[in-house]
Amino acid sequence: MASLTSEQLEDLQVFLKEWLRHSGRTQADLRRALRASSIRMPVLLEELAAVHRRDGLVGLAERLCAIESLWLEEESFDPEREAFAGSLSADLEDSFGQLDLLLREIRLDAGEG
Repeated sequence: MASLTSEQLEDLQVFLKEWLRHSGRTQADLRRALRASSIRMPVLLEELAAVHRRDGLVGLAERLCAIESLWLEEESFDPEREAFAGSLSADLEDSFGQLDLLLREIRLDAGEG
């Protein structure tokens, strides 16, 4: 697969920052989900770029959806985050829905149905 362009990496970084902000998560949370070596954004982007090189745009979207799903599961078991998650539950559902829509759109563009 082709590598992400610098413009695509920049767009991905903007998306990640917004996604983390809306979901009440941090780069450390994303690092743990990706099993990356650092919380620094360039390292996180490199991990996701590797997913893209290996699995394409659909694989990248699926990975981000899986992370979102993991976080939603964690929140249902974490009483300390419950109050915070409750206040963001609509935002989390919206962001998860947006990731699902993005994945569907990518699949349609890729001709997968």
